[in-house]
Amino acid sequence: MTITNKPEPICLVPKLEGLGGMVSFQARLVNGLEKRGIPTSYDLGDPTCPAMLVIGGTRQLSALWRAHRRGIRIVQRLDGMNWLHRKQKTNLRYYLRAETNNLLLAFIRRYLADRIIYQSEFSRHWWQQVHGNLSTPCQVVYNGVDLDSFSPMGPNQRPTDHFRILLVEGHLGKGNSQGLNSALGMLQLLQDVHHLPVHLVVVGDISSQLKVTLKVGEKDQVTWLGVVERDQIPQIDRSAHLLFSADLNAACPNAVIEALACGLPVISFDTGALNEIVTDDAGRVVPYGSNYWNLEPPILPPLAQAAAEILADNMNFRQAARRRAESAFGLDQMVDGYLQALLG
Repeated sequence: MTITNKPEPICLVPKLEGLGGMVSFQARLVNGLEKRGIPTSYDLGDPTCPAMLVIGGTRQLSALWRAHRRGIRIVQRLDGMNWLHRKQKTNLRYYLRAETNNLLLAFIRRYLADRIIYQSEFSRHWWQQVHGNLSTPCQVVYNGVDLDSFSPMGPNQRPTDHFRILLVEGHLGKGNSQGLNSALGMLQLLQDVHHLPVHLVVVGDISSQLKVTLKVGEKDQVTWLGVVERDQIPQIDRSAHLLFSADLNAACPNAVIEALACGLPVISFDTGALNEIVTDDAGRVVPYGSNYWNLEPPILPPLAQAAAEILADNMNFRQAARRRAESAFGLDQMVDGYLQALLG
């Protein structure tokens, strides 16, 4: 979409605290808009803004209602809903905050949004199943990345004496423990059954208590990198042979799209939007084998078998991963989708 006149600013309403990270999306969107000469504002009362993007939800409902009354187009971006707190033991404060945030998201979706952007078909189906179909116009816009910054070209230190499997999550808390256990179980099967030299590298904020709970075996099986700067992610992706996406029911995980853009194949269980994102030539999405909505343990042998197939033909999978990112997850494609909803 080409903007011919001097554009008015787009108002951005940041995501609710406690609903997961949004810094990378917001920064990328702002960067993409700036490249097209479109300014942004964070003032919900700015009279020059023709449209407003609510990134998830906000507690500024009165300001949002006033904007709605002024005729400003309100576009709501939705991923998934909070659900893990209903399946795990947690404190009352966390439970109430998660439920309140879900209610705010649903209220804005039903009563204030003029357009809705879902991050995936999975996300759209989930919301429509739980909160019903609306007459509000909606569309699916996948997250995107700068394909020049996230690229197979650049520094890397991919090992040649073993296969490096990568797991990237922003925060690795109790809710991710099942995914971490799956990664460790897959690692063991690749070593014991498929006789492959493999090593797991974990990126994300993880507590020492959770490491102990996971009962990691030999010390040299896993490297814990902890929290890293975002600009280090491309080089880390390029240093691996395979990314394991551990998050359950993810709407459109940035770690997966970033990996594909860097030419890193992806393996995951078939939950959330992963089967929309990862094609058969760019990785593998395998059945979970049990009820993941109830956090039951998965069946791991098919996951390990798929990982072994990718590692055996790694170069072809890496090339296909990059092609998949170029076809669907470029930053320009994402910005086009948001501009269509905001100004189209």
